[in-house]
Amino acid sequence: MQQSDRSGLLYALAGFCMLTIGDSIVKGIDGAWAPTAIAAWRYGLGALGLSILLVVKQGPRALFDVPRPGVQWLRGAAVAMATICFFVGVWLMPLTEAIALAFTQPMFTAILATLFLGEKLRWQTVAAILVAFAGVLIVLRPNFAEIGLAALLPLGAALGMAILVTANRAVAGTGSALAMQAYVAIFASAILLVAMVAGHASGMAQLQLEWPAWHIPARVAIIAVTASTAHWLIYKGTELAGAATVAPMTYGQLFAASLVGYVFFAEVPDLTAMLGAGLIVLAGLWLWRAGRVRRIGKMQG
Repeated sequence: MQQSDRSGLLYALAGFCMLTIGDSIVKGIDGAWAPTAIAAWRYGLGALGLSILLVVKQGPRALFDVPRPGVQWLRGAAVAMATICFFVGVWLMPLTEAIALAFTQPMFTAILATLFLGEKLRWQTVAAILVAFAGVLIVLRPNFAEIGLAALLPLGAALGMAILVTANRAVAGTGSALAMQAYVAIFASAILLVAMVAGHASGMAQLQLEWPAWHIPARVAIIAVTASTAHWLIYKGTELAGAATVAPMTYGQLFAASLVGYVFFAEVPDLTAMLGAGLIVLAGLWLWRAGRVRRIGKMQG
């Protein structure tokens, strides 16, 4: 393995594991502020920081010359959906199990790519989807009995991220990586702000806006900083080793979440739940390997 590949893998692994910091902070907040407010504040801070950085790096025009604005709105909506679903999901169920369910994103992405991008649905993809579905059913078993349909929220987060990945392909090459990151934060912030106001107006107790204790927005600010740093590390790893090489490193987040859940929240997933999580991870790795084999075949051909 080349030195650049090793460095890329370490960068990506560090980035994916760092995402767990934000996940654990969200779980620690646990209903102390409306999830729409937390998400809006998190992406609002991210949008501000990324916009300033974009203007400094590429000039003011880059901030307003947005390519394919319709797709950018879709990207923002997808992130907004994923964020709210995931935040509520980790409040209601163990952190490891919520993240395991969110790892169904590659399977959702494969289905969306077939439906909207015209990609061929291969037998390996179908098999991976079926294995992941079995894993989902196993993980959902105890959670569904305890919290009902709310156990599906991490799957909503996975679907939101799959929509984002599919939309990313539609705007690939229309702007820099920094610009694409800034646009998704800006559009997500706008949508989340509307969702926050609408949630308050709905009268639902969980979505009512109240002035939080000072440490709640401070914790969300930490989430914004750690998430932005994590995404930079992942981007750096991808730049050094390539997206296909670093993709399996995403599962480092699951192991980090298991450790954090055990140490800070006294969560010990049962063996059945871990079996389901293992099937989801196996399906994702199988899908990754099948894609890598196809890419190598095309290069050699």
